[in-house]
Amino acid sequence: MPNFTPEELIQYLYGESSHQQAQAIESALQNDWILQQKFRVLRESQQQLDAVPLEKPRKQAVSAILRYARETAEVAQ
Repeated sequence: MPNFTPEELIQYLYGESSHQQAQAIESALQNDWILQQKFRVLRESQQQLDAVPLEKPRKQAVSAILRYARETAEVAQ
């Protein structure tokens, strides 16, 4: 039974793993109770993150980032 890293499980969760990797994870999920638990926790975390409302950044923060980008671009030239 292969061991899957949390990163590999997250890739699978978001549909970013290769077809071969996805098949291996699906097969392991059918037989490995511990992996099922880990995956369930990741899926619940994903659902909670998706429910968090996103706010726009403050204008001050955007202005500071743009100012920094201009200053570093001038220095680089």
